[in-house]
Amino acid sequence: MDALIEKLKSIEHGFKHIIEAGDLILQDTSIDHLEFGTNLLEYDAYQIRMLATYLFGQLSVKNSNALEILETKIATDNNWRVQEMLAKAFDYYCQTVGYEKSLTKIKSWINDKNPNLKRAVIEGLRIWTNRPYFKENPELAIQLIAKARFDDSEYVRKSIGNSLRDISKKHKVLVDNEVSNWNLADKKIMFIQKLIYK
Repeated sequence: MDALIEKLKSIEHGFKHIIEAGDLILQDTSIDHLEFGTNLLEYDAYQIRMLATYLFGQLSVKNSNALEILETKIATDNNWRVQEMLAKAFDYYCQTVGYEKSLTKIKSWINDKNPNLKRAVIEGLRIWTNRPYFKENPELAIQLIAKARFDDSEYVRKSIGNSLRDISKKHKVLVDNEVSNWNLADKKIMFIQKLIYK
């Protein structure tokens, strides 16, 4: 494992090598994966914390402790790459459990005070209306994303604008209807609107 960790530290870009390493670790039944992942979170190297995030994402479907670690410890990590992996981990959770069955958790994260949790949902589920359940319920996808538009974080608002722009390619009228109710005198809201229609 030490050699694997050292190798990961030396690779600066991408997710594929992290996922491959994570899948190797998960195949090893002699390891307590939750404890192993928790120990990885102590590393300074962001690549190793990304690996931990991937592991917890895979474990979260059957282990509520892993999901809680994603929500608490990983959601406070300052590295943007770790947050990208959190978005992927959350989408894996929703995809495996089922997007409709995950609605309670989706709403919980998107309404959380932590901007990293909001962004993980908004970014992780892109393109929302390509996902099962939201494909048949595009209005709900738009409403859920738009609810977060008041967030102070530009990071979150950028994700909202990009996500709604994605959706508008197939559901322009629905997105237009949502945006028509926004207060565009608010600079933060205008920022999102410009991203949608750029």
